[in-house]
Amino acid sequence: SLCSAILGALAFNFFLTEPRYSLAVDDPANIWAIGLLFVVGLIVSTVAFTSRQRATEATLLRRQATVLQGYSRDVVAANNTNAIVSITSQALAALFQVPVVVMLVTEDRVVSLEQVGDVEPQEAELEEARSSLATGTVVRSGVYPNLASRFDFWPVETAEGQKAVIGLAFDPDERPSAPDALVDIVVRVLGLVLERQLVRRQTHGSDE
Repeated sequence: SLCSAILGALAFNFFLTEPRYSLAVDDPANIWAIGLLFVVGLIVSTVAFTSRQRATEATLLRRQATVLQGYSRDVVAANNTNAIVSITSQALAALFQVPVVVMLVTEDRVVSLEQVGDVEPQEAELEEARSSLATGTVVRSGVYPNLASRFDFWPVETAEGQKAVIGLAFDPDERPSAPDALVDIVVRVLGLVLERQLVRRQTHGSDE
């Protein structure tokens, strides 16, 4: 915006004021005209930039809302744990466009792992995932003592039975400012679906 305003003022001075084709200004009145043109150009450029930014943000929000709606519908309709984990990992990858890992944990042991993207979690990162679930807190990558970890981990706690951990490998230079709001929605839905899956298994077992 600033560059556009400066270039507009310089072009006005260079082409339209005397002496032509020079940045010199003979008439003091032209100084005010150039200054006014600069201010107007700055305002117009800023408004245009802000409008474009808001339009981009609105498009992103619509896409995220669509992904979340589709995720809620699909994960509720899933009839087994593997499908639930797969749908969750795909939805998170679509939301953030980053590598994703979703792990099912039983008694501090990773029993299932679904990965999307080309970043495979190392053993130390799996340990951080278990730590996140044990403490019930979000574990951030690149923050002491997890300096080497590439994943942010969110615990998915349930009343009983199988639990899960969600991991997102954000690019340090392109990390979203507030990913927790969207991830929390997925965490809550996933926790409820896992609990419902456990109830289904118990009900079917008792029927047999």
